[in-house]
Amino acid sequence: QVQLVESGGGSVQAGGSLRLSCVASGRTFRSYSMGWFRQAPGKEREFVAAISWSGISTYYADSVKGRFTISRDNAKNTVYLQMDSLKPEDTAVYYCAASLSAASNKRGDYWGQGIQVTVSS
Repeated sequence: QVQLVESGGGSVQAGGSLRLSCVASGRTFRSYSMGWFRQAPGKEREFVAAISWSGISTYYADSVKGRFTISRDNAKNTVYLQMDSLKPEDTAVYYCAASLSAASNKRGDYWGQGIQVTVSS
């Protein structure tokens, strides 16, 4: 099992940037594909980005492609989400997730507690 703790959220104006971090506990971090999901008020949780255990393969939702970048540092047990050109519609609680399945499955088996990102116009 893995425990996940997100940080780096906050409030920013449209067009700005934020970087989310997620630190995983345990020594088996590189066994997991990692992902970011988000949930806006009144909406279902949706996939944002995922990265394979090696970091070679990445996947993005169409809504964030070209603006967000997912990366990982296996030596630090950390996955990042760099968010640029933020839009008000990016406002949501963002969740870090780990999965033992392939990143291409875009799923999470273990979840962080979530962190708020608010983008004002």
